[in-house]
Amino acid sequence: MRGASNALAARPELLVTGYALTTRRRPEGFLPPGVTAGRAYPAVLALRSWGWGLRWPTAEWLSGRVDVVHGTNFVVPPARQAARVVTVHDLTAVKFPDLCQPASRRYPDLVRRAVAEGAWVHTPSAFVAGEVVELLGVPADRVRAIAHGVDKVVATGRSGAAHRYVLALGTVEPRKDVPMLVRAFDRIAEGRDDVRLVIAGADGWGASALNDAVAAAAHGDRVVRLGYVDEARRAQLLADAAVFAFPSRDEGFGLPPLEAMAAGVPVVTTAAGAVPEVVGDAARIVPVGDESALAAALAELLDDSTLASLLVSKGRARVAGFTWEACAAGLASLYADAIACG
Repeated sequence: MRGASNALAARPELLVTGYALTTRRRPEGFLPPGVTAGRAYPAVLALRSWGWGLRWPTAEWLSGRVDVVHGTNFVVPPARQAARVVTVHDLTAVKFPDLCQPASRRYPDLVRRAVAEGAWVHTPSAFVAGEVVELLGVPADRVRAIAHGVDKVVATGRSGAAHRYVLALGTVEPRKDVPMLVRAFDRIAEGRDDVRLVIAGADGWGASALNDAVAAAAHGDRVVRLGYVDEARRAQLLADAAVFAFPSRDEGFGLPPLEAMAAGVPVVTTAAGAVPEVVGDAARIVPVGDESALAAALAELLDDSTLASLLVSKGRARVAGFTWEACAAGLASLYADAIACG
């Protein structure tokens, strides 16, 4: 939520301090201008301590005296006096634990404990807010849906790529279901010799399933895997893509499709979690896990330039409604309520 940190720091009524639960770097290494650096603490030790019900390290030890502490990724520190807010991005750990690593499966219990101690919950979508109420038993009046913003996608324009390509972005993990995308692409590759599938993102756990799908594909030689790419390369890949594909199985928001819209790329996505709420009618939406429907939608956008242009136009209009300034305004209001109500 770096974009939110920037926007929060720009609000004159707020003084923002950052802390880090990490083993890799100090908080000042990634904080935007205007945000004071607090302390870093090893994430493993913090989660173990809080999982045992211990109340150390506290928010005040990490950030100094504050009115409210916001845990932006499922976990919020205990506090002596400060009000607390925790962001729940999704509840995949509850609904599909097989798609999560063991550490992530602990998050729901940590959220429940924080709420029992008075914390408020921020979610990026109304979809997740409803799930938090239903699946975690959190009172609805303690949950606030505030959408993320979308950063501008800055590229130098189309670079004249030798082939058209369908693009997938993000860490390769089971929840993203990239193997299904490979199979869907393989269905439509015949007769479209100029089209490639480009997959950019580091290998996460479960990447062997993607390796197997590529090896089994008749057109696996036209699947390009780039691994991790930096922001500049990511922006250029978006700018050059013919179609952006998002075959996820569960999402609490769905930022990559919005980034593709910001870059002027037509989007095909599954109806995973909050994605339909986020993309509206600006993308082609297919059922989760429906390989045939995904293949048909890819083929349609590759072959129908009129439809592709229509979705690009709708996408640009859609993404304009997601700004970090609006996100920061919503969070500032949530902080004020959390402080006032305790």
